[in-house]
Amino acid sequence: MQIEIQIVDTHESLESRVVIGLQAFGHHLNRTLLIGQLYEIEREVKHLGADERGRIRQTKSKSLLDALHQWMLLQRQRITDGAATAKALDYSLKRWVALTRFVADGRLPIDNNWIENQIRPIAIGRGNWLFAGSLRAGQRAAAVMSLIQSAKLNGHDPYAYLKDVLARLPTQKSSRIDELLPHKWAPLIT
Repeated sequence: MQIEIQIVDTHESLESRVVIGLQAFGHHLNRTLLIGQLYEIEREVKHLGADERGRIRQTKSKSLLDALHQWMLLQRQRITDGAATAKALDYSLKRWVALTRFVADGRLPIDNNWIENQIRPIAIGRGNWLFAGSLRAGQRAAAVMSLIQSAKLNGHDPYAYLKDVLARLPTQKSSRIDELLPHKWAPLIT
């Protein structure tokens, strides 16, 4: 198999940019389009079962990822150590197995965008919580925020969850305290 690097000028209506392409398997692959193709495959398989999704990823996504990996390895050889691009490539190449694990396991998403969106409110507020008053107060705030996010992730209304848990907590047997955790909690039927 012959792999050859080309520089391709792509002119767009308002901007001109240089795109580095990869000539592999007899056709030109643009790395940006290649990643777009991976996400297009994910859109096509998102409603399928895990086994079928994994099978399709093996037949369609794997070859695209192999081409991207080859391109990254070749680019890394051309870039001086210490350059920002070299650091970015090294970061991805060192984590390649983890980054591509979704291909072998249809249960895994292609990225972690969903969880990133879930934790964003905590990350944004982190600066404000530096002023919780003390280390203990900060730890307590973190515990409460973890419960709130866990309640959301388990499909509960955080207010209803906390209200019920705080009402039941004083009389809950310590041997059954785990029943109040968000993934096991069920509201009392009154």
